[in-house]
Amino acid sequence: MGYKEVYSAWQADPEGFWMDAAKGIDWVQSPSKAYFEQGPAGEWFADAMVNTCFNAVDRHVLAGRGDQIAIMHESPITHSTKGITYKELQARVSSLAGALRMRGVEKGDRVIIYMPMIPEALEAMLACARLGAIHSVVFGGFAAHELAVRIDDCTPKAIIAASCGLEPGRVVHYKPLLDAAIEQASHKPEFCVVFQREQEVAKLVEGRDFSWHGFQYGVKPAECVPVEGNHPAYILYTSGTTGAPKGVVRPTAGHLVALNWSMKAIYNIEAGDRFWAASDVGWVVGHSYICYAPLLAGATTVVFEGKPVGTPHPGVFWRIIQNHRIKSFFTAPTALRAIRREDPNGEYIKRYKLHEMQALFLAGERADPETVKWAQEHLGVPVIDHWWQTETGWAIAGNPLGIELLPVKVGSPTKPMPGYDVQVLDEGGHPVAPGTLGAIAIKLPLPPGTLPTLWNADDRFKKSYLSHFPGYYETGDAGYIDEDGYVYIMARTDDVINVAGHRLSTGAMEEVLASHKDVAECAVIGVADELKGQLPMGFLCLTKGCTRPHAEVIKECVRLVRDQIGPVAAFKLAVVVDRLPKTRSGKILRGTMAKIADGLEYKMPATIDDPAILDEISAALTAIGYPEKAA
Repeated sequence: MGYKEVYSAWQADPEGFWMDAAKGIDWVQSPSKAYFEQGPAGEWFADAMVNTCFNAVDRHVLAGRGDQIAIMHESPITHSTKGITYKELQARVSSLAGALRMRGVEKGDRVIIYMPMIPEALEAMLACARLGAIHSVVFGGFAAHELAVRIDDCTPKAIIAASCGLEPGRVVHYKPLLDAAIEQASHKPEFCVVFQREQEVAKLVEGRDFSWHGFQYGVKPAECVPVEGNHPAYILYTSGTTGAPKGVVRPTAGHLVALNWSMKAIYNIEAGDRFWAASDVGWVVGHSYICYAPLLAGATTVVFEGKPVGTPHPGVFWRIIQNHRIKSFFTAPTALRAIRREDPNGEYIKRYKLHEMQALFLAGERADPETVKWAQEHLGVPVIDHWWQTETGWAIAGNPLGIELLPVKVGSPTKPMPGYDVQVLDEGGHPVAPGTLGAIAIKLPLPPGTLPTLWNADDRFKKSYLSHFPGYYETGDAGYIDEDGYVYIMARTDDVINVAGHRLSTGAMEEVLASHKDVAECAVIGVADELKGQLPMGFLCLTKGCTRPHAEVIKECVRLVRDQIGPVAAFKLAVVVDRLPKTRSGKILRGTMAKIADGLEYKMPATIDDPAILDEISAALTAIGYPEKAA
């Protein structure tokens, strides 16, 4: 069956479709049906009994593949490469789970994990899953205040941390941040487990802190604890518009079924294949496609501690893909843009043999056409953009390589995946004509694996996602669907700007700016204007080696937007900057930039990669008369 037949089969019989997909999971007690009309937005496989860790680890050992590599750790910072087999992973995870159980961690207890990109981070997640404990991974190195907020929200019994994280040229001290967070938090964990890295041995608090190895010494390994299908597997915090983090809940059974289905259908990965998602366990990509999905499929997953450039050069991704014979590779467009900026002619790509790589997958933010074209040209494999969110846990729209590779339309994440009835709505909640920009929403119910609610916040869940368009989940993204059913994500809803009554997509303008030969990366924001309400302003990062006068490049960019989008865009403001402010996952902080330009107060985003960039943005804006001009 091709994509059309598979999607139609889901439309015709959603219940049958997902019950069939559920056959890929080993159940302790099989579900009696797929969908349950209960909770704020429905639940999947709620009456089943199952264990995530058994499906990700033990079943592959029982199937005779214990000697296959489960996790490959690559750290260009420490110059180490290490493989862990499924059999070794089973022993390590059951030992850690046994030690946690001995200290009182049981099904339903919360455990915060605060670790860098090392295999032990995945082992901690799987150990929690083995016991039915609910983990909440907080990005390693997160500020103490932000960690304290999460401690108070999910009230963990324990925290598992590492002594430090490593960045190019520096050590990030985790333990002082952890100690400060516990001091600030009203809720106090009963104990902490600290993995001591050789780069820094942290001071342990007597009676509260245990070292990773000492904690597990002489402990009886734990067996897998079955949990109900609707039992939360984990809580993952995503930033809310109010500044208070939202705890996205991931239900166990739907998570297993959806991720297991996606590995073959979307990424064409099966048992024994090698898959790499270059992300971090602190993000949803790290949860879904570094830890759980590849292991559910019985594949080898790569844990990478490094950067796309500078560890040591912009060819590190291609070296790892060559050395580990990666079949499907997944990264964020921002990583690719960083590589392209350093290596515009793809010279580093030519150094490596990427024979086994079948496709490059992009997600995390909009994949601009210029970056996609660059990757297509230099890699010679399909470059597949796909669109999803922390809330959904897996792709809303994609190009299902394992079913049928659909024709690629650069700029589109292709078509909705089974389970997602994607529609574009106007402000009144009415579907709009093909090609018309609007709010993208998904008709309820959402498919398995998506969030059923927020942690201890049903009302906030309904208000944030379900109230604006009754009967729909509001994605917060704006875009359109073309005549062929291809989805286009143009901006977050709040990035659609209103210029003299015309609703314009900042993404469309960024697309045009990125096509300029000297522009490596860019962002467009809306700034306040007395006459037109808002005006677009462009921030341009130039390609390495560009020595032309900035004013010349800006003039050409203004003309490009005028030619390709039209005078209606009123695009005439642009500034050249060295870098753009981003979250650690690579999303550009457009909203914060707009507040700086408009002279408004802003809260330092918790997820910002480097706060110093905001000062650079402010200085660049001051140089062209902002925010005074806006005021």
